[in-house]
Amino acid sequence: MSPVRSTTGRGRLFPSILDTVGDTPVIRINNLGVVGRTLYVKAEFFNPAASVKDRLAINIIEAAERSGALKPGQTVVEATSGNTGIGLAMVCAQKGYPLVVTMADSFSVERRKLMRMFGAKVILTPRAQKGLGMYNKAVELAEANGWFLAHQFETTANADIHEATTGREIINDFAGQRLDYFVTGYGTGGTLVGVGRVLRKERSDVKIVLTEPANAQLIGSSKPQERNADASPASSHPAFEPHPIQGWTPDFIPKVLQEALDRHLYDELVPIAGPDAMRWARELAAKEGILTGISGGGTFAVARLIAERAPEGSVILCMLPDTGERYMSTPLFEAIEAEMDEAEIALSRSTPGYQLAAE
Repeated sequence: MSPVRSTTGRGRLFPSILDTVGDTPVIRINNLGVVGRTLYVKAEFFNPAASVKDRLAINIIEAAERSGALKPGQTVVEATSGNTGIGLAMVCAQKGYPLVVTMADSFSVERRKLMRMFGAKVILTPRAQKGLGMYNKAVELAEANGWFLAHQFETTANADIHEATTGREIINDFAGQRLDYFVTGYGTGGTLVGVGRVLRKERSDVKIVLTEPANAQLIGSSKPQERNADASPASSHPAFEPHPIQGWTPDFIPKVLQEALDRHLYDELVPIAGPDAMRWARELAAKEGILTGISGGGTFAVARLIAERAPEGSVILCMLPDTGERYMSTPLFEAIEAEMDEAEIALSRSTPGYQLAAE
C-alpha cells in the first residue's frame, strides 16, 4: 500500500505573483513513451498565467523599467497570438501599467477573455492580414500614442530570460543525469535561442531538435525573411500558410529567432502536421493526465518520433508551452461534447435516481 502523499510547502513566502514565474517541473512520461527510451516534458503551464510566455513578459517589462524605456503609468502595447498578451496582462496588472493588445481574430476567444479579465484592452485585427497585420497595428498604435511597444519579436530581453531561467533549470534538473535531445517549437524563437545558448556551452552533447508546422515551413524553406532597417519583418514570409498550432510560427521569421539560424543553435528540423499535434495533445490528457495545448501536442509528437529512432537508452526532453484550457473553442476540443453521450446516459440509467428529464 502506497503511503499517503504529503507536502511541506515551498519554504518561502512570495512578495507577489510575479515571483512565482519559472522553476517549472520536468515530468517523466510513463504511458505514452517508447520502449527503451525515456521521455520527459517541461510543463510550462505551471507558470502563474499558465504559459512559457510569463517568463518573457516579466523580463520585457522589468528590462524596460531598468533602462528607463518604460515610464511609470505608461501604456504598454504588443501584438500577440495570446500567451504573451496574457503574461503581459498579468505583469501589467501587478505593476500598474495599462495594456493594449493587438491580436488577429483567428485566435481563440479564451485568450481575449483572459486578457480582458486581467484588465487589458484587446484590439482585434483581420485574420486575412495574419500576424504581420496585428504586428503593424501595434506599431501604429505605439507611434500614434507614445506608448511603450513591447517588441517581443525583436527584444534581447526575450532570449535573455530563457538563458537565465529556462536553460539554467534544465541544466540543474539534469545535473549528473543523461540528456540526449531537447525538442522545442518556436513562436518568437526566445525559448530556442535562450536554451540553445546554455546547452551549446554546458551540455554540447545534447542534440537540439526544432519543429514547425508541416504546412508552414518557414525555416525548412531556407528562404530568408525580408526585413526593415530595424530588423522588423517587411512582409509575410512566402512559405507561410495558416495552421492550427496557435502560438507557433507567425507569418514571418522573428529577429529573435534569427540568432538560432545564424549561430546554428539547433541540430535538426522536424515538421509536424496540425492534426498530429492535436492528436498527441489529446493523448497526453487521456493517458498521462497532462493537459497541454496544440503546440505542446506538436512538440511531444516530434519528441516521440525522435525517441522511436534514437539509440536505446536515450533521454528526450520536450517543451509543453501552455495549458489545454486555452483551446476549448478550437478544433482541439471539437470532439469533446458538453452533453452526455450514449454510454454516459446508459450509466446514468443504470441506477434509478437523479436522472435528467431529457434522458
